[in-house]
Amino acid sequence: MTVVTISGQIGSGAREIGRLAAEHLQIDYIDQEILVQAAQELGVSMESVVSRDERTATLGERLGSMFRRFLEHSAAASAADPMLGTGGLEVLLGRTYAEAATDAGPQEISDERYIETLTNIVSDVADHGNVLIIGRGSQVILNDRPSAVHVLLVAPLEWRIQEYARRTETAAEEAAKQVHEGDRGRAAFHHKFFKVEVDDPSLYHLALNTSHAPFEEIAQLIGDAAGRFAARPPA
Repeated sequence: MTVVTISGQIGSGAREIGRLAAEHLQIDYIDQEILVQAAQELGVSMESVVSRDERTATLGERLGSMFRRFLEHSAAASAADPMLGTGGLEVLLGRTYAEAATDAGPQEISDERYIETLTNIVSDVADHGNVLIIGRGSQVILNDRPSAVHVLLVAPLEWRIQEYARRTETAAEEAAKQVHEGDRGRAAFHHKFFKVEVDDPSLYHLALNTSHAPFEEIAQLIGDAAGRFAARPPA
């Protein structure tokens, strides 16, 4: 069972490399956008999914079933919880690092409820195995899980700004602003909720500078390393 987490500096190409690595490993790829989309689609009837073999269900269907179970358990625990219902879950998952770290998002969501929900979702996703998860503190949430392999992607600041500008078709000045803000938000998020330095190499099995090689080669390295680490017996 393969579980990989990737935490990447803004503009380091984490999502692009993550998708390529997931394809190489033939496992599911999950990032914030996919989680939010799954929450948005919870309004669609999922009864047919429940009766299906999970091995034949799509990733979206499996996430939908997982979210429904989560909301049902939450409803049983607290009928007054503002997170109950698809809208609340969608908002929670859609929070940026900066919004979560600075309380810029919906005030009815407490920090405790936010991190508890995020931790449960990341853990549930990992329980099914064969998945690559981008960010959301997954490297810390799954830190004690022997089967999980954690990867850090970094690159020089100027290179990341150029890469961000290219990928988003943004002017250099705006790209620099977005990268700096993203870096601050990512660092603040991990400080606030996990009390760690997000780029501390001791949190990871592997750290790679993405400016040194094509994304395809970096993804291959991650895939090869994940296979080796996952195959090792627990210490």
